[in-house]
Amino acid sequence: MTESAQRCGVRILATGSCVPERRLTNDDLSKLVDTNDEWIVQRTGIHERRVCDPSTEGTFTMARDALKNALDAAGLKGSDLDLIIVGTVTAEMTCPSVAARVSAALGATPAAAFDLSAACCGFVYSMNIAQALIASGQFRTIGVVGAECMTSIVDYSDRTVSILFGDAAGAAILRRDPDPRIGCLYSMMGADGTGWESLYIPRRTQEVPAFDRDNPIRLGHLRMNGKEVFRFAVTKFREVIEDALKQTGLTAETVGQVICHQSNIRIIEAARAKLELPNEKVYVNIDRFGNSSAGSVGLCLDQLWRAGKIEKERPFVMVAFGGGLTWASGVWRV
Repeated sequence: MTESAQRCGVRILATGSCVPERRLTNDDLSKLVDTNDEWIVQRTGIHERRVCDPSTEGTFTMARDALKNALDAAGLKGSDLDLIIVGTVTAEMTCPSVAARVSAALGATPAAAFDLSAACCGFVYSMNIAQALIASGQFRTIGVVGAECMTSIVDYSDRTVSILFGDAAGAAILRRDPDPRIGCLYSMMGADGTGWESLYIPRRTQEVPAFDRDNPIRLGHLRMNGKEVFRFAVTKFREVIEDALKQTGLTAETVGQVICHQSNIRIIEAARAKLELPNEKVYVNIDRFGNSSAGSVGLCLDQLWRAGKIEKERPFVMVAFGGGLTWASGVWRV
């Protein structure tokens, strides 16, 4: 690391997002599977979610448009980027990456480009890695995207999974800044691969654990042990937020927004209450967009950014957990 790199900051120049126009309400779902609005809202807090039109929309188109919106907001072009990172588990193709296709679509060549697979932590993982690459002096301007077309991997014959997920993408433009006080104050990432069977997408029969062989969900679609994931999430969410606040000396009074992955309203509310965070500091949009995995935190960040709720005086925290099992946080000052 060079001396100049050691002293640099990392500024979030702008954000962007993209969601499909189509809404899938709880009443719509009740026509597909045995469920109802009251049952879904009570357990998840979700009223509706966004759904891609598979003939014209998907992870690539949402990632492209979210990053284009962020570039426009920053007054930049694709050619100003040195690197594009897309956090996703729903890429249409493993080769080429979504990031490479986005690069081509936005004229970012010869910027480096790669996808990152960390499930619902995809955006936070990508932000943490991007800021480290900029701080190291290797890159100057990076486009970060979290994008998921979760409805492409949901089996709508199963009500335990199908009620949760929607489609969305969020993006941010990061750039090296001479002010070392700007940027990521603290980040952490973790994983426990022993818990992978709680949340996974098997492609072949031999990848399905013996205990799950009778699961009616089709291959190539998301399978989830709801009770195990909920138990893990409630504890880990609180721990990750507590760690972020402790490591930075922030408190419920001094922190700005706490941007949580929109997994389940009960998980978010449990963490908020335990940490005594005011309602206005814990943003919630799961009621309108559902759980969009890696798209979730980026979408929340863009909505807060454009609403003027990301304050320069108060650092904000991003936290997520997901399949892997993975977890991550990032504390940022703008």
